[in-house]
Amino acid sequence: MTCPSSSRHRGFTLIELLVVIAIIVVLAAAGFSAGIVAMNNAKKIASVATARAVEGAVNNFYTEYGSLPDVPERVKTDSGDGVRLLNILLGLEENSSKMQNLRMLKLLQAVETKTKAKGLLYSANGRAAEGLYDAWGSPFSVQLDINYEERLRVSLGSKSVQLNGRRVAVYSPGADKKLGTADDVKTW
Repeated sequence: MTCPSSSRHRGFTLIELLVVIAIIVVLAAAGFSAGIVAMNNAKKIASVATARAVEGAVNNFYTEYGSLPDVPERVKTDSGDGVRLLNILLGLEENSSKMQNLRMLKLLQAVETKTKAKGLLYSANGRAAEGLYDAWGSPFSVQLDINYEERLRVSLGSKSVQLNGRRVAVYSPGADKKLGTADDVKTW
């Protein structure tokens, strides 16, 4: 005995297809936003590690030489005295009578970059640093306790914070490029 076969082939209706597509879109959107949050968290962690490396290098300089590097109290790591500080910490000072890292110790370890983002930028010949940047391309700010009181007052936009028992503080504005917000990168 044979079963009567249905002459109608069952397929998906337009409504069923639209529901499936809507579910896929919602899931993709949720996954995309979670991915962006995870990427920003990873960038912040990497930037904090770089900031702590600078802080540790300054403290190691103090331990080695009994003083802080002779630079102004506040510097940015993308120009002038901030770049000079980087070269001191990297043992890359040009030979001169004002050399501070006399043993030419490499006190700072940081990820090297080829652009002004995510790390330490060297000159074309590789003999000097040109800047140090967080994961969003902003330079770090370094504040030193040049009075040797182990007290720092750090200004973050409209906010100010007192840090006790510290010789150095390193910070950057983070993803929004504004100091004093929740996403700031800082070593305290």
